Amino acid sequence: MGPRRALLSVWDKTGVVMLGRALAKQGWDILSTGGTARVLADAGVAVTEVAVVTGHPEMMDGRVKTLHPAIHAGLLARREHPDDMTELERQGYGPIDLVAVNLYPFRETIAAPDVTPALAMENVDIGGPTLIRAAAKNHRDVWVVVDPDDYEAVLEAVSSVESTRGEGGSVALRRRLAARVFREMSNYDQAIAGYLEGLGESDGVGTETGVEMPERVTLELERRDLLRYGENPGQDAAFYAAATRGGDGIAGLEQLHGKSLSYNNLLDLDGALLSLAPFAFSVDPAVCIVKHTTPCGLAVRPALAAAFERARATDPVSAFGSVIAMNRPVDLETAKGIGGMFVECVVAPGFTDEALEVLSAKKNIRLLRFADSADAHPAEPVGDSGWSTLDEPVRAAARFLARAAGHVGARSFRSLYGGVLFQSLPYPPFYGIGSAGWKVVSARQPTEAEQQDLSFAWAAVAGVKSNAILLARGRAAVGIGAGQMSRVDSSRLAVRKAHEVGLESELEGCALASDAFFPFRDGVDAAAEAGVRAIVQPGGSIRDPEVIEAADEHGIAMVFTGRRLFRH
Repeated sequence: MGPRRALLSVWDKTGVVMLGRALAKQGWDILSTGGTARVLADAGVAVTEVAVVTGHPEMMDGRVKTLHPAIHAGLLARREHPDDMTELERQGYGPIDLVAVNLYPFRETIAAPDVTPALAMENVDIGGPTLIRAAAKNHRDVWVVVDPDDYEAVLEAVSSVESTRGEGGSVALRRRLAARVFREMSNYDQAIAGYLEGLGESDGVGTETGVEMPERVTLELERRDLLRYGENPGQDAAFYAAATRGGDGIAGLEQLHGKSLSYNNLLDLDGALLSLAPFAFSVDPAVCIVKHTTPCGLAVRPALAAAFERARATDPVSAFGSVIAMNRPVDLETAKGIGGMFVECVVAPGFTDEALEVLSAKKNIRLLRFADSADAHPAEPVGDSGWSTLDEPVRAAARFLARAAGHVGARSFRSLYGGVLFQSLPYPPFYGIGSAGWKVVSARQPTEAEQQDLSFAWAAVAGVKSNAILLARGRAAVGIGAGQMSRVDSSRLAVRKAHEVGLESELEGCALASDAFFPFRDGVDAAAEAGVRAIVQPGGSIRDPEVIEAADEHGIAMVFTGRRLFRH
């Protein structure tokens, strides 16, 4: 039997020269194509072009290179089947014992915002998948490598002649490599199918929102981190992210300091970004403090440190062990305020050097910076004079933050016993962008100050768990009632929390936001008793006339938004 032959044809050239040199040193013949062949030859590795083996030149700008019996017969021939080997010899072909191939970067290509269908299709690999599938099918006789991280393990295994063929000690490695091929191909094909389905009409069923629900849904996720445990010790857990959009959302956060993120940290970070997202385009700094995925404090102020202090004042007890999200880089004054309390995580567009030094002195705090986004957001207030004066890094960070609450094409999944729920995401009620569709239904119109408070409260209540009631005054939360089984109980809880922390003086004349309609007038009566003077809610109850009548009796201005903000 002649020298062993390896076919190297890779898009990602990482490590390929090392691999080629090592194989050549062991006496392997190296076959290659196009750019890989040039890289190897330039490095001094003796290479035989595949065109020499097939007797045919590459065609159609390289679209057809390896699709030939001289290649695939050499991969698929079963070494222990005499008929296969006789036929291979009769045709003048030789066996190929190793294939190192990785594919055109289709997923990376479609992640670009300006990709065209033509460019996407040019990055659909044909020859590569055919090669690695053939090699993986015949993995008992042929090594197949698709990940440069596996090159060294394969080189060590093939250094022994006995390990290169048959069910020797390398069988487990061979099977693992073959399994990786079929997993990679499954993910690759799913990405292509998903892209094409997203371009035109799908086989889904339309809903009342106009969003189609596909007949089949396939998720392509890759593990980013193994976690110590899940919600509780004794539960196994890991963090996965979309393979095609590696820089989105939580996966795009850069950790600057602290221990590894836990399962509950990740949940709270998601809740914090979701809750702060409606304030992404605020021209003033905004701070949201989250505990158990729901806000316990939120404020907007001209200075970040003032916003933090006012947000903490909403519920300083719950702020212990919280996650804090901000829409501006953390400065020294704010860092000093955070340094005086126990905090799990702080996530912001960045940290000044002085702030980072102060906060890094706390070994148990985790500091994270969220990514910039150059992509325009449809809600971005481009013509607003206040927005245009902000630095571009602040605006870029705001675009990232805005997408935390959802964007066009975004979907959310929730597992159930025996199934999964799949839904589009609600459009965030961005603070300061406007109140289109709002309707004053009370006899009294809200004052300008009340309108400002209503706008803040409606944006803030979007992150609160249902049933959700949020009291606000002067661009800050006064009291928050979350997760109660009845809406009136949430109202009473919000009032009680305000009294407990000494904010009762801010209740008189405050605004109230409710994430869903009031089913009875008792919620309005309780609000009026607490000092509420303006209410914003979706409306839509069969008892709306009764609720409006209660508002008029108490002299409360009431606004219907026409949309619900449930968060279960």
